[in-house]
Amino acid sequence: MDLKPPQSLRVEHEELHSELAKATKAGGATGEAARNVAKVLHPHFLKEEEYALPPLGLLPVLAGGKISRDMKAVVNMTDRLKADLDHMVLEHKEIVEALKALTEAARNEDKDEFVHFAEKLTLHAQTEEEVLYPASILVSEYLKLKLVL
Repeated sequence: MDLKPPQSLRVEHEELHSELAKATKAGGATGEAARNVAKVLHPHFLKEEEYALPPLGLLPVLAGGKISRDMKAVVNMTDRLKADLDHMVLEHKEIVEALKALTEAARNEDKDEFVHFAEKLTLHAQTEEEVLYPASILVSEYLKLKLVL
């Protein structure tokens, strides 16, 4: 089964990457701070797209009551997420610290669009911790019950 994160999350990640790329070219302290954000963010996004977010692609199917044995591949992904969850949250803390530096630099240089970007990305990380990661794990737990794994 080819599992992918929901399209809405992929588009959101692409948009955040695009905005960050723009910030890295802003010059001055803002550009430097944005490059520091990119250093910690990129590897984190790769992990999310590899194993944290793809299980969420099953939510509409599962909500419709459809289950198949090939969905058990999700269990390996979410087992990996559960094992790495503390580290993923630690990476969020590092990302948020880098975003604070970006916010300060952008404010000092009157580059308000990057202040807004930093606030948006901070909220995105919070949403992942409070909603997306737990939902991904619940998809697997539900499948374990239904497929008797």
